[in-house]
Amino acid sequence: MQIRDLPYSDPGDPDVRSGPRFLFWLGRSQLTGQLKSLSWGLLHQCSIAGLPLTVGLAVQAVIERSGRGLALAGALIVVLGVLIAVGDTMLHRTAVTNWITAAARVQQLLARKTAQLGSALTRRVAAGEVVAVSTGDVEKIGWFVEALSRFAAAATALVLICVGLVLYLPSLGVLVAIAVPVLALAVLPLLPRATRRADIQREKAGRATELASDTVAGLRVLRGIGGEELFLGRYRRASQEVREAAVGSARMWALISAIQVFLPGVLLISLVWYGASLARDGRIDVGQLVTVYSAATLMLFPLRHFEEIAMAYSFSRPSAQRAVRVLSLQRVARPSTIDAMVPEGDLYDPVTGLMAARGQFTAVVCGDPDEAGRLAERLGGHAAGDTASDTGTGTVSAPVPSVLLGGVPLDELPLDSARTAVLVQDKDPVLLSGTLRELLDVPSSGAVRAEDALAAAQCGDVLDALAQASVDTDGDPMRTRITERGRSLSGGQRQRLALARSLVTDPEALVLDEPTSAVDSHTEARVAAGIKRLRHGRTTVAFASSPLLLDLADRVVLVHRGTVVAAGSHRDLLRDEPRYRAVVTRETDDDIASCAAQDELVGIDASPSVEAIEEIEERA
Repeated sequence: MQIRDLPYSDPGDPDVRSGPRFLFWLGRSQLTGQLKSLSWGLLHQCSIAGLPLTVGLAVQAVIERSGRGLALAGALIVVLGVLIAVGDTMLHRTAVTNWITAAARVQQLLARKTAQLGSALTRRVAAGEVVAVSTGDVEKIGWFVEALSRFAAAATALVLICVGLVLYLPSLGVLVAIAVPVLALAVLPLLPRATRRADIQREKAGRATELASDTVAGLRVLRGIGGEELFLGRYRRASQEVREAAVGSARMWALISAIQVFLPGVLLISLVWYGASLARDGRIDVGQLVTVYSAATLMLFPLRHFEEIAMAYSFSRPSAQRAVRVLSLQRVARPSTIDAMVPEGDLYDPVTGLMAARGQFTAVVCGDPDEAGRLAERLGGHAAGDTASDTGTGTVSAPVPSVLLGGVPLDELPLDSARTAVLVQDKDPVLLSGTLRELLDVPSSGAVRAEDALAAAQCGDVLDALAQASVDTDGDPMRTRITERGRSLSGGQRQRLALARSLVTDPEALVLDEPTSAVDSHTEARVAAGIKRLRHGRTTVAFASSPLLLDLADRVVLVHRGTVVAAGSHRDLLRDEPRYRAVVTRETDDDIASCAAQDELVGIDASPSVEAIEEIEERA
């Protein structure tokens, strides 16, 4: 796999049983690249290992005054130099390719999982953790994949050098062959402690990053309540904890590096002392001593790869574990039993008894905003039984009855068909960075133009602001770039652009959760009228408590404690239903108690009859 061939057509099915298993799967998936890198690494390392032999031949030729031998040694050194340059260049090239392609594979896996889970992902894993996995953790995982082939080449080269020295000069070669495994494994007892300290550092750094992200996201609120200093103090303490953990981790790795410098030094001193005594006694030639000494010196370079692979693994293992935590999440949903189709008809929730008639604008009033959000998600097929769960844990939420669209259960439809049939816009929609045209370029029926959707959502002032902010687009707001999450726009502008995006899709049923909560009353009335006009003949459900929007709805439903308790027009409910009036007009508790007592005396009951609900369920 070359970089130019990215992205992968299929990143594969990863082994998510554990972090080490995931790393093993990733290395196995990159097997071709690993073998290429290993081959070039062997060429590079073996060429370096050949230098001591040629240097020894050159020294011996000088001693013997052999011009032919010296010329031969010089020619061999030139050839080895060329091979070292080629091998080093191609090793770096293939190793970096392995790094980039492995990181790209992990990012594709994360992107695919995010698309599969949708909103269920952030219920199980914090958004900041997903971002951390797809950025910093991906780099660490790629580092391990890159270092793996270089380590394999270095280890193979060490074995070959030791065998060669034993065959070339047993008296010194045996000493080197015994010392090399000791040097390579000497730091092994220290690695668990170094890994633990590194894990603590990353955990504290992650907490500090999350704290900083939360602070930046809520900066306006913090300034409004004067809480900047409080959060600044928290971040300072978190930052100091990260610094202390980093110093502790660095001390351990410094000790490991010092050992890997000290022990090879002891080996070289012992080798020179023993070799010199052998040469003085005439048992070996000076050239042979130079050869063995040079080989032992150059062996320090491949030994460094043992430290690198240990560091790479210690850093990549927890990163892989975090990636596995995301990749192991699965959407728990019933298998689709209906062919791909987009059903039409009434939208009905058997849990609450809420029914939105086909082609009507239905408003839903809930006293609890959280309850409204959960109901909106359930209407879109994002019910509790359709969330994400960890594979292998066996923890699955109790199934709940599926929402019906035209009598067809949404959870029995293929996921694409269910999402096409019912679209849910939550109360805090996200705007992706890009131009306005790209923002509105979403899968749709094609029946609603972007211009009509923008007009219905009252985005005229937004278009003017984008046109003024345009620098190189000739004042065309559709070509103006919107910053990440629309941070350059106000809350009301972001909300209306998100509404326009939802209107463009033109789904069979559109569910809006507080679509006008961030706009003024004058704009709210026009937005509500625009929604009703543009969605005429299509099923629309809006969760709201604003009288301006409720008065325009064809039908208003009151949901109290998870059950539909009243339905009718806004004016009728405002007159006859005290619980509805309490939510819409923000009455006090005393007012609610007084109205409830009066209603109890006169026997008012705006709840739908049992016969009506049974008829609805029978029809579904």
